Amino acid sequence: MVFRKFRKTPRHGGVNKSKNTFVETDEIFLDSKNLQNFDRQQFEGRIEKPIPKKTINFIGIFFLFMTIIFASRLTNLQIQNGDVYKKRSENNILEKVNIFTERGIIYDRNGLELAWNKKRENEEGDPSLLYTRAYMSPGFSHILGYVSYPAKDKDGNFWQTEFIGKDGLEKQYQNKIKGENGSKIIETDARRVIHSENIINIPEKGDDLKTSIDRRIQTALFSFIKNLAQNSGFSGGAGIIMDIRNGEILTATSFPEYNSEILSLGKDANSIKSYITDKRKFFLDRNVSGLYTPGSIVKPFFGLGALVEGVIDPYKKILSTGSISIPNPYFPDQKTVFKDWRVNGWTNMAEALAVSSDVYFYEIGGGFENQKGIGIANIEKYAKMFGFGEKTGVDLPDETSGTIPSPEWKAANFKGDIWRIGDTYNTAIGQYGFQVTPIEMVRAISAIGNGGKLLTPHFILGDKEKENSVRAVNLPKEHFDVVHEGMRQAVTYGTALALNVPYVEVAAKTGTAQLGVAKNKVNSWVVGFFPYKNPKYAFAIMMEAGPAANSIGASSVMRELLDWMAINTPEYFVLH
Repeated sequence: MVFRKFRKTPRHGGVNKSKNTFVETDEIFLDSKNLQNFDRQQFEGRIEKPIPKKTINFIGIFFLFMTIIFASRLTNLQIQNGDVYKKRSENNILEKVNIFTERGIIYDRNGLELAWNKKRENEEGDPSLLYTRAYMSPGFSHILGYVSYPAKDKDGNFWQTEFIGKDGLEKQYQNKIKGENGSKIIETDARRVIHSENIINIPEKGDDLKTSIDRRIQTALFSFIKNLAQNSGFSGGAGIIMDIRNGEILTATSFPEYNSEILSLGKDANSIKSYITDKRKFFLDRNVSGLYTPGSIVKPFFGLGALVEGVIDPYKKILSTGSISIPNPYFPDQKTVFKDWRVNGWTNMAEALAVSSDVYFYEIGGGFENQKGIGIANIEKYAKMFGFGEKTGVDLPDETSGTIPSPEWKAANFKGDIWRIGDTYNTAIGQYGFQVTPIEMVRAISAIGNGGKLLTPHFILGDKEKENSVRAVNLPKEHFDVVHEGMRQAVTYGTALALNVPYVEVAAKTGTAQLGVAKNKVNSWVVGFFPYKNPKYAFAIMMEAGPAANSIGASSVMRELLDWMAINTPEYFVLH
């Protein structure tokens, strides 16, 4: 739009003149800056200013500078060092490498470490293996087990990329404590020099385990078992204490044992060879995999069965003059003699348990003259009722189930030989082909102590699934009371007198099982529970294959442990 403005010019010499003058647009806007009616928020009365030349020059210089930098870098890469980088690209390798995670730590019930990770420099200089597995020792190897480490082939490539549990809790809870490896991409040249690396997966540490084991008691019990074995000629031993309210295992140790760290590393060939060749069976966890003749520790169960079946009452007494004799089926004019371990005189049920009268249990087991016995079928029935002959379900690998002798068992193992009354007699006192594991034994005696709850032993603190896995043994309380009384009397004046201590009342049953044809070796047992009036813990101690002439055995181990606990862990003896 063209704006024009007409002005009147001054008159000169009386003459009026008019002049038509063109006004530029910017003059109008320049004039408008002084006007007051423009809306300045809407930029009325303003004009756009051109970009300064200085700004344009600065931007140009900046882009020119960046172009020079890129050009110089390109020249360096492609012209000056092109051959170097070409060779590197041809020789360098991108590899995906594992980042090994840390295995979960295993703790005892008080938060003390039992198995943990120990940092080290790998002998091969491999930075990806930053730790080894360390273990509490001695006394813990069969519970904890050991691991095998990630392994390489001859070319340096890992064919095993995880720490794998090979025994004990390390094996049982492998999936829980192993964690998840991470990974990274690394660039290396032909000389294996690393030029770059990038993590693509972060490793996840394994979950920790908190066990029910008390590290203090475990260490002490192992020491007492080891000392007795070495000083008194036993080939080994084992011991367990279990909470009879929920099945948590307070301690479980087996002697002899291997060294978990030596097996994990696998480098000490001499030690490993000695473990394999030693006749004492270093790899055998006697608590869950060892089968042993129980002897008289089975008497409480068959005494309870005799009361339930009504073949005898708690007060009837049976005379032991040192043996009973029955006709020999092959030579009728001769007698077959079944001996008691001593002359025990007249004993009722509780007294027979206290002094461990074999004659009493021969008669209520197989019958004799006017005394009726429960018979081999009922012996098997009550043994199975308390979990003998089956696995306990304990959370350790390689558990073995025991053996209950029966006519069927004899027919399978002794072709053509029939079941005889003498077989029933011997089974009733825990001999013949009877075999149990210590874990079976502690579970069974727990059911005596708690009045008929057959629990599932376990090593993880607060394992509700295991705690709730209970099988009821529904037998009259008054019969349990008789057996309790007999086991208490065994401590106050009977065969378990060694456990008659002033700081806690213990109920117990001892057993001495003869081994082999010569019967010059014995397994020494003691089982029981405490405190007597409010039972909380059951125990089973077994000393394996010691000289028959030994005057000390499993009871001495338990006495040492009780004395030690009274000083160091008295909280386990509190009644409430």
